[in-house]
Amino acid sequence: MATPASAYNQSTAYQNMAQSRILIVEDEENLLAAIKMNLEIEGYEVVTAVSGPEALKKFGEQRFNLVVLDIMLPDLNGYEVCQTIRVNNNETPILFLTAKDTSDDKVMGLKMGADDYLTKPFHLEELLLRVKVLVRHSMKGTAEEKSTYIFSFGGNEINFATFTAKSKNSDTIQLTKRETALLKLLIERKNEVVSRKQILQTVWGYDVFPSTRTIDNFILTFRKYFEDDSRNPRYFHSIRGVGYKFTDQY
Repeated sequence: MATPASAYNQSTAYQNMAQSRILIVEDEENLLAAIKMNLEIEGYEVVTAVSGPEALKKFGEQRFNLVVLDIMLPDLNGYEVCQTIRVNNNETPILFLTAKDTSDDKVMGLKMGADDYLTKPFHLEELLLRVKVLVRHSMKGTAEEKSTYIFSFGGNEINFATFTAKSKNSDTIQLTKRETALLKLLIERKNEVVSRKQILQTVWGYDVFPSTRTIDNFILTFRKYFEDDSRNPRYFHSIRGVGYKFTDQY
């Protein structure tokens, strides 16, 4: 007997979801177990973490279609985890699931790079629907999304997807992964001073702290790549005793 189309579609959808992997970052044990169980019932493969550093370690080692992230975490909060992920990965959707429910909290979460924000307490059906949409979104890229990989300023161009850049003189520059990550962080925080501590934690990692002179050397390299006059920078600025800033203004 032929399999009904509806049954085939449901089976296919289930198989597609089973191929999707979700990282849940939540330090409340009972809630973590409940979310994990319900997502597994829906057919997702679920990995869990209970702290910021553990989440970053697992994210760096594995592939995920979605990160479900609490904000109030031990050692490293969710905002910092989100921002660190976004420096190196702009594709994997991030859903904040948190008790922090003010407008300022939501704005901060989206500013850090989250794709969605759901507050506790929440309806399970709503969570599952949002997860489904974000996972589906992660499995298809659009031309508009891909265009966000490229940033242009003053005749220069940076391609964050290929780790390459072009200077205004049309010179092709091969960037290292760390150069690309630092450029991305500074550009995303355009016209804002980013502290040395934040750069070291976000770009070098939570447990790795090279000397601040290392960052100075990167900034000097960026000036050689992109500035007309490296001694009088327009784009890459060192703010003495505070940090660094990217600006695209005269």
